[in-house]
Amino acid sequence: MNKTACPGAPGGTLSLAANHTLWLASDIHLGAGVPRTNRAFYDFLALARQQAQGLILCGDIFDAWIGDDHALKQPPVWLAEALDELRLTAQAIPLWLMHGNRDFLLGQKLAQALGARLLAAPCRLDTCMGPILLAHGDEYCTDDVSYQRFRRVVRTRWVQRVFLALPLVWRRVIAHRARARSRLAHNHKPMQIMDVSPDTIIQALRMTHCTTLIHGHTHRPAVHALEIDGQVGQRHVLPDWEFDHVQLPRGGWISISAAGIQAHAWPPKAAPKDR
Repeated sequence: MNKTACPGAPGGTLSLAANHTLWLASDIHLGAGVPRTNRAFYDFLALARQQAQGLILCGDIFDAWIGDDHALKQPPVWLAEALDELRLTAQAIPLWLMHGNRDFLLGQKLAQALGARLLAAPCRLDTCMGPILLAHGDEYCTDDVSYQRFRRVVRTRWVQRVFLALPLVWRRVIAHRARARSRLAHNHKPMQIMDVSPDTIIQALRMTHCTTLIHGHTHRPAVHALEIDGQVGQRHVLPDWEFDHVQLPRGGWISISAAGIQAHAWPPKAAPKDR
């Protein structure tokens, strides 16, 4: 497996060995207030260490991220535990971290401390199943014009430098207010605006010469049929993880191997016993 991180522009490539199984997960939203979700994900990491030859976390690993210094200096107990689990995983198998809309400030310092690698999105995966475009997914929600404007601003380097230069307590307040405003805005937006744009998806696949896309972000796990310039394609949506505030807990991942692209629910179903 080629462990070189991808360039940020579409068309960057990560090559996977034909006999390797890659796992993908997204939108875990680890945090202080979701202990059951945290624990379910740590159990998933333990299984990945045993059964996968690589793991990509496709963004929104954390519910919020206000800078690597928050994690590397004196992390709260829940965060220290999360980092330990990720570090154990990176010691066992290649681990890549991708930015999401909640944790786009994850930096090289954190990745190096964990033994992981940052994977810029979108990225092309060369696999035994052919080329696959991989992304967090928020970049394709182009019908949400106000969000895309906000996204461009907060991902500007000088804006990030100014924010990261602020005291931690100020950054916490700003992040909390930003999340509150985001929740309020979502309550007044049609659901289709907050989903990916079909035209943007087709354009992205055409640019990268792929017919398959895997992404998260929307919390709407499914497999969608596509047609790209007469070719049949697919869009696979990763599930989010939620075990604390719902009656029906949910979580899962996608595997890519010689067996194909397969969706898996967490916790995995027990194998039937031989009779």
